[in-house]
Amino acid sequence: MTLQELTRPWTAFNYGFLDESAKREIRRRMLKAIAIPGYQVPYASREVPIARGWGTGGLQVTLTLLKPDTVVKVIDQGSDDSVNASSIRKFVSRVGGAAETSDTSEATIIQSRHRIPEEKLREDQVLVLQVPNPEPLRPVEPDMSVAREMHGDADYGQLWLILYEQLVKSGRIMQGSSYPSMVNGRHVMTPSPIPRWDVPKLNQAEHLTILSAGREKRIFAVPPYTSVEPLVFDDVPYRVEDHQDKTCYRSNVSGFFMNELPQEDGSSRYELSDSHFGIKHIQRAEGGSVEIAETYYNNGRME
Repeated sequence: MTLQELTRPWTAFNYGFLDESAKREIRRRMLKAIAIPGYQVPYASREVPIARGWGTGGLQVTLTLLKPDTVVKVIDQGSDDSVNASSIRKFVSRVGGAAETSDTSEATIIQSRHRIPEEKLREDQVLVLQVPNPEPLRPVEPDMSVAREMHGDADYGQLWLILYEQLVKSGRIMQGSSYPSMVNGRHVMTPSPIPRWDVPKLNQAEHLTILSAGREKRIFAVPPYTSVEPLVFDDVPYRVEDHQDKTCYRSNVSGFFMNELPQEDGSSRYELSDSHFGIKHIQRAEGGSVEIAETYYNNGRME
């Protein structure tokens, strides 16, 4: 037996890589997720040419939503230039003919890992968030069948207990990312591993947000103009990271989410996490004609 006999003749990939039955199934699951905000809908996660845990869920949603006129932006922890972001963006462009962009304002689909852009998204844009662990109850209930029952009963008392224990032990809530949030007053979700800074951006947002976990085979959604409220006690208000006094050393912009860069002398420099947002400011400072959209935050405060 020869290698040629073991292989099939070459045929072109289906548009958007995924076969049509896979796309139909994912579309149906997304519609159900939109109809029940925050509810985790199971789906048959397909194999794609990246490893599980590197954005397979987000990629499947992006490929399903893909159209010939799509303009796609992919970011990894705020950066458009990481290996993972660049590879996914080029793959989507190759299998669907989508235009690539780094500009948030130009994109129609924004696939992201760990961040939501600083510029406000519009009604005609879709945010796709990659989710490694979609279950907010997993830290308190490892049995997923029991966790499903707890969601059905809206029994989230143990999540409140975790937040209370953090408050008692540390004097403040220590949950830095994946902050549990109530969606539409009914289901608690974990909003991807985005920082606390980004969670308020989902509340009453103009855009549709699809969250997909390929490894866990779950999709959930936040439709436009939907309430997303972080779990907080009445006397302990929700606090985002205090970056109001931090200034980006490259763009000289302050009041936005920063990456801390430790230096050899023990000091730190700060750089805008949203990389292209910083590039826009640098281009404007150099006299370029750059349009910067309205932002969620101004001077470190949500408007």
